[in-house]
Amino acid sequence: MGHSAGIWDQKSEFEVVKDWNGISQVILRSPRGASARISLHGGQVISWRNDRGEELLFTSSKAIFKPPKAMRGGIPICFPQFGNCGSLEQHGFARNKMWSIDNDPPPLHPSDGDGKVFVNLLFSPAEEDLKCWPHCFEFRLRVSLTMNGDLVMISRIRNIDAKPFNFSFAYHTYLSVSDISEVRIEGLETLDYLDNLCQRERFTEQGDAITFESEVDRIYLGSPNIIAVIDHEKKRTFVVKKEGLPDVVVWNPWEKKSKSMTDLGDEEYKQMLCVDGAAIERQITLKPGEEWTGRLELSVVPSSYCSDDLDHFRS
Repeated sequence: MGHSAGIWDQKSEFEVVKDWNGISQVILRSPRGASARISLHGGQVISWRNDRGEELLFTSSKAIFKPPKAMRGGIPICFPQFGNCGSLEQHGFARNKMWSIDNDPPPLHPSDGDGKVFVNLLFSPAEEDLKCWPHCFEFRLRVSLTMNGDLVMISRIRNIDAKPFNFSFAYHTYLSVSDISEVRIEGLETLDYLDNLCQRERFTEQGDAITFESEVDRIYLGSPNIIAVIDHEKKRTFVVKKEGLPDVVVWNPWEKKSKSMTDLGDEEYKQMLCVDGAAIERQITLKPGEEWTGRLELSVVPSSYCSDDLDHFRS
């Protein structure tokens, strides 16, 4: 955990605090006032605020902040399984386990340290994890804030076993939106997707952009490395950049499903949208000694700029 000397002034900082369950949380602050809060339970980002103090991630008012389950909101990490497509619990076990601060991680590319305040976390399987998923690994996570307040997450998963293993992965990102009916997603048009509401049947996106009038639960395949989530009412756009994550999950439970979820308010579906950078359709295979990296970067820009200039971001 640390920050790059010579890049940040003394206003930049991180802090380790305890929540009411006694679990450590890391608070990152950029010099311009943006902040992020990461819980060591699940390595989960539970807050990301801009320099005006506005919360950019959604957390349910009925979220249960008590292990062993993950909190409803923020950015839970789905590993080594996404959803219920396998023998493990929903979304795997990484989001429900305790992580540790990694004070001496292997080096990343220099550009992933310069100009950022960050924390490095580590998750290694315990005996009980190996009973349900018998593979030895090291999962390193770096969470960073840039000078501009962008949130960057870099996951590195290394196979330290004697045999190969496969896994799926997602950053299950709950974005805070003003009104789901006023939101659209650009960058996924013309792509094939698997519809979880139709037994994962494959369809092709027909719209110029994705808009919301009912429940949506889809896995978009072979997606570009940048997409935009445009919130018309707030006149702002989330720009989602990703590397090593070919798929994008789009989920909103809508009214009926929300009422069946104990940790989500009946009307809260209107203020949330999950857009996940993911690797699901084709599982990642790691041979002994190999390492996989998946990178997610979230930023916020004025909608008028982003809507017209996606090509600029892609370049």
